[in-house]
Amino acid sequence: MKKIVLLVPLLIIPFVLWAQSTSFETATQAVQNMKVGWNLGNTLEAHKKKPNPDLSTYWGQEGLESENNWGQSNTKPELLKMMKEAGFGAIRVPVTWYNHMDAEGNVDSKWMARVKEIVGYVLDQGMYCIVNVHHDTGADETGEHISWIKAEGANFNKNKARFEKLWKQIATEFKDYDQKLLFESYNEMLDKYSSWNYATSNRAGGYLESEAKDAYDAINNYAQSFVNVVRETGGNNAQRNLVVNTYGACSGGKWGSNELPMEPLRQMKLPTDVTSNHLIFQIHSYPGLKSNNLASIKSQVTTMMSDLKNILTSKGAPVIIGEWGTINDDSDVNYNDNKTNYLEFCNHFVTEAKDNGMCTFYWMGLSDGPVRSLPVFNQPDLAECILKAYYGSYYSPIIPTLNDVEYDFSVSYTKQWAEANLSNSTLSLSQYKGIRIELAEKSVSGNLQLKVYGEGGKEQYNSLTEATTTINFNKSTLGSTVSRITLQYCKATVPYQVRVKSAMLIKTDGTETKTILSTFWGCSVELNKTSGINTLTLHPTNLDNYFYTLDGRRIVRPKKGIYIRNGKKVVVK
Repeated sequence: MKKIVLLVPLLIIPFVLWAQSTSFETATQAVQNMKVGWNLGNTLEAHKKKPNPDLSTYWGQEGLESENNWGQSNTKPELLKMMKEAGFGAIRVPVTWYNHMDAEGNVDSKWMARVKEIVGYVLDQGMYCIVNVHHDTGADETGEHISWIKAEGANFNKNKARFEKLWKQIATEFKDYDQKLLFESYNEMLDKYSSWNYATSNRAGGYLESEAKDAYDAINNYAQSFVNVVRETGGNNAQRNLVVNTYGACSGGKWGSNELPMEPLRQMKLPTDVTSNHLIFQIHSYPGLKSNNLASIKSQVTTMMSDLKNILTSKGAPVIIGEWGTINDDSDVNYNDNKTNYLEFCNHFVTEAKDNGMCTFYWMGLSDGPVRSLPVFNQPDLAECILKAYYGSYYSPIIPTLNDVEYDFSVSYTKQWAEANLSNSTLSLSQYKGIRIELAEKSVSGNLQLKVYGEGGKEQYNSLTEATTTINFNKSTLGSTVSRITLQYCKATVPYQVRVKSAMLIKTDGTETKTILSTFWGCSVELNKTSGINTLTLHPTNLDNYFYTLDGRRIVRPKKGIYIRNGKKVVVK
């Protein structure tokens, strides 16, 4: 009998890890224990921007396919495992809801199930997870997107019930989850003018104090409403740590003598709560780093951290920086062209935040696009920089890259003339002379062609009739640069699928660079990890990554034999 009693708890542990009812850690403890975080961006918050939506057609336009709207493949548990093994302690999962809600505010059950599934991927790794309401807020874009949650008193009065109904559904679904799940009230809520930095900054007549006050009051009302409705759902939500954002998630600052950008911090109130020490403030930060202003930006970051601590933390709650990077991140300008300064900026940002008791969540590179499906890091040096900034220079993170896996691509075409990118960055023809593409099998004549985009609308076309095709760029046809190279499907019969083993850009010196295929239009691209055993000759530098025996034991100095290294089999001779 004793043996049976002792075994039962061991058997049920995996099923109750998310359903603890013991006292939760405080918000300050949670922020410390999150360590350093990352955003699973452009995924569950992705949505199709509908032209001029009105309330009769605004709701519930999309299904589960919205996860792929902005270039990401379906999230797999392996991605979160990779993040955990690298050293990240928390994942923010942005979610857009309006496109999965009906006109009465009911969330589609399949969408809620997918959100829960991805939250489970995070929690399964022992990481913290933050779930929010994302692009239901934000800037209105004429002809593209209109948010329904705004920092405006009239909007709050109109949408309070719908907002609370949404959060009641979310909170009820997750009320038994443990303390590592946090809720975030809303993302970047702006006024009716879509003003950034401070309320009414985008107003045609300039700042207007009365309307700015109305916007800040609405932020505080929405924050209080969020806290109230979550607490009322009971269960572990009675003491769950909750996150409320400043106006626009703005981070303060001054423009010369203009102190209005400080108002989002000063006007933010700590909501009244039935429990103590379970609320967190959140801001976002994207400084304007350039090639010649690193010292100035670092100084601004230091000042910002001090302001956050003195203004927000002093109100009675810790602070997290739920998104950060620079304003050039979307185009990778700083990462590609200003990398030395960018890495120094990132190191400074994370170090300053840690020293001031704040957790940071990087937006949203590191592993981005098709490589997430492998998964690997496509910005490994940046990931290492962020992790070492938090843990210390001694830290040696596990950072798998494309060089550590064998992979190929599956391209699925849904339209005639659709194109998959083989390269979508500008190439100088003084440095590059051609491209070689290898398909899994010989192409049927007339099905596929390579399309090369040159200067001023010039184009070069080459049909594919073999499994392997090499073409040279024709300077007389293209000019001096190439802006894009695609694999184009030519027939009307769809769908059509092709497997691409590799695409190699050929430099003028004969060296080659493997490219990553991505979606351009009318198709989808998936990376596939391929199996195989590689032969490895050991050198001292090869010992930096871990080796495992086939039964999972880690080996420091492997002898001859077959091992697992960075997710693939290798032969050590």
